[in-house]
Amino acid sequence: MGKQIAFIIVLAVTLGVFTFTALRIYSFFKQTKPFPIKDFGKRFWLMMKVAIAQTKIFRLPVVGFLHAMVFWGFILICIGSVEMVFDGVLSTEKLFAFLGPVYDAIIGLGDFFAWFIAFAILVFLFRRIFMTVKRFYGIEMKPISKIDANIALTIILLLMVSLIGMNTFYLALFPEDYEGWYPVSQYLVSSFSGLETHSLHFWYELNWWVHIVLVFIFANILPYSKHFHVFMSVPNVFFSRLEPLGYLPNMPNITEEVKLMLDPEAAFAKPAETDEEPERFGVLDAEDVTWKNYMDSLACTECGRCTSVCPANITGKKLSPRKIMIDLRARMKEKGPGLVKEGKTYSDNKSLIRDYISEEELWACTTCNACAMECPININHPTLIVDMRRYLVMEESAAPAMLNTMFSNIENNGAPWQYSAEDRMLWAEDLYIGEK
Repeated sequence: MGKQIAFIIVLAVTLGVFTFTALRIYSFFKQTKPFPIKDFGKRFWLMMKVAIAQTKIFRLPVVGFLHAMVFWGFILICIGSVEMVFDGVLSTEKLFAFLGPVYDAIIGLGDFFAWFIAFAILVFLFRRIFMTVKRFYGIEMKPISKIDANIALTIILLLMVSLIGMNTFYLALFPEDYEGWYPVSQYLVSSFSGLETHSLHFWYELNWWVHIVLVFIFANILPYSKHFHVFMSVPNVFFSRLEPLGYLPNMPNITEEVKLMLDPEAAFAKPAETDEEPERFGVLDAEDVTWKNYMDSLACTECGRCTSVCPANITGKKLSPRKIMIDLRARMKEKGPGLVKEGKTYSDNKSLIRDYISEEELWACTTCNACAMECPININHPTLIVDMRRYLVMEESAAPAMLNTMFSNIENNGAPWQYSAEDRMLWAEDLYIGEK
């Protein structure tokens, strides 16, 4: 009874903290703009292919294999964690054992993956601490990012160690009457055969509590760390863009204005103007992005694959697609509470452009979409970059000089060149084109 009451209290605190965090993040989502969603069937199969099958992660075969195995192992182990929650609340032991062979398979694979994930995490920690992996570095990668990654990996390692300990002492405690299948941990049981029953029970309970409390702690610190992708990556892939990567979406308000220009009579059918402030063109700050842009920023794993293939970054320019996502996430974290409290009129005299992302970074992008193609969770960086450039051009006329010249030529001459329509063929006057 005492264990049951203690567990219910711990669970209630965990759910309370998690609910607070979830509502806070949801309130930030409400400050963003709509992003239409359709074709749910296509999205489901895309999610299964990219998020569940981890197909894009295998472009780096060795590390990709380790990461995919960790992901698949976590899915199985989470089933065991759900069982532990029910056991804790109901004061039962191995509640899902009624599943029979299915239960044996789940527990057996979970036991195997616990060992494999522990090995993989040690590899990841070694790479981060002792190896210089270029894509782990960059101006946007602050020391706290490295500390954050190492803490998360350490917690995962402890989760696996406690799970192995729990399985091992469970087998030692019930050598003839246990539920499930433990293909790896069973080989450790003989090492503890000399312990008294009360000692085995103590170590089993200790590992049980350490594991489930670490699960609760990990779940609540994830939303405040780069490892939030544990929750966000699968839905982010589900909601990713279905259009070809090179496609840049039109701005609805500009499309409407063009239609009115092509059909002036439609302007008279348009409702009378209101006193509302006109909608901003493009993206200046966090509240101008779509909810999908914001989800991209939360789902970003900071793996650096996008930046490592960016031709602008490779050639020494300031642009880093990873930094764009990190900056949006940081900006919403800074401005979001004010927007929630005071509405869209709130201003802290800062903005995403210039205070976080410089114009030089934005104009360095070639919209080649290498970053979006490489991203393992289908983040689309170029659409956000282009929307910020649209703001600079359409709201501030702050394009680079060469682009402003081109815009003037289009306005005056109907073409990007400085020649009028009447003079466009002058270059060919003295050319002789003979017959074959």
